Amino acid sequence: MITTDLCIIGAGPVGLFAVFEAGLLKMRCHLIDYLPQVGGQLSEIYPQKPIYDIPGYPEIKAQDLVDNLMEQIKPFKPTFTLGERVDHLAKQADGSFIVTTNDKTQVHAQVIIIAGGLGVFEPRKPVLENLEKFEGKGVTYMVKNPEHFRNKKVMLAGGGDSALDWAIYLSNVAERVTLVHRNETFRGAPDSAAKVYDLANKGKIDLILSANLKELGGNGTLKTVVLEGKSKEEITVDIDYLIPLFGLSPKLGPIADWGLNIDKNAIEVDTRDYSTGVERIYAIGDINTYPGKLKLILCGFHEAAIMMHSAFKFVYPDQKLSFKYTTVNGVNSF
Repeated sequence: MITTDLCIIGAGPVGLFAVFEAGLLKMRCHLIDYLPQVGGQLSEIYPQKPIYDIPGYPEIKAQDLVDNLMEQIKPFKPTFTLGERVDHLAKQADGSFIVTTNDKTQVHAQVIIIAGGLGVFEPRKPVLENLEKFEGKGVTYMVKNPEHFRNKKVMLAGGGDSALDWAIYLSNVAERVTLVHRNETFRGAPDSAAKVYDLANKGKIDLILSANLKELGGNGTLKTVVLEGKSKEEITVDIDYLIPLFGLSPKLGPIADWGLNIDKNAIEVDTRDYSTGVERIYAIGDINTYPGKLKLILCGFHEAAIMMHSAFKFVYPDQKLSFKYTTVNGVNSF
């Protein structure tokens, strides 16, 4: 059981900034995210996309913003559970909550903060007749620990940044990497695509273009993948793991069953403190809705700051929130 003051569901930019605001108020945070890394859609979908509306930064790349936020919260030592989805929420007699994930990780917290962006990002799955039969038995949709694939035969399917980046990385880990893409060109970063072509030309990976996944084979665990080529020919590849990387689709997930007020897949909140209809549960960022709502990162930052002052009373019920600023050697502190 992980014990903390605040459990933040969602480790995107708003969830990360919430850690900073909590840290200023001496509250500890544990973050849970279904993605295998922090940063939410900034890191997963468009890490190199420039962002123009962050105060103090005329332009900053999405991943650089995430990296800066991680540096900013480092002094407050947050803890993380990544690659797991929150499945169950149980309220305790004292008003606190126990959160349980799909991998049975449990977190006991005084306050729950939902900062899940657009919701749980679930993988887009290929249309294969027997796909579910091999999920967890050779088919996986994310790389949580690259060492799990050491000396294994791995097939990646996709044409975006994730497929390219993992093909490059796993070429030095796996026994053999096969990258399959349905088109002739990639939609990921040109530099990454060039590195993949170079690895293929040097024989360090197998690159199969203009091909689609057709059929999976194996007795209990995955052993083969049958591809359909451009001319409808079949290509059979012996593998240990298939990792389809076709992007992610947002869904509200189990949060929809927590008794919150939901409007068009968003959680209604009170703008005085961004509380939901359930005491000790707050929602900030793109996952909430209220009159005049703007889905901007900087708006989520504002919501996090306001919300933390409300959450304080549940973590420290006998203390009144106050600040005393001092200056030591020209540095302001409190």
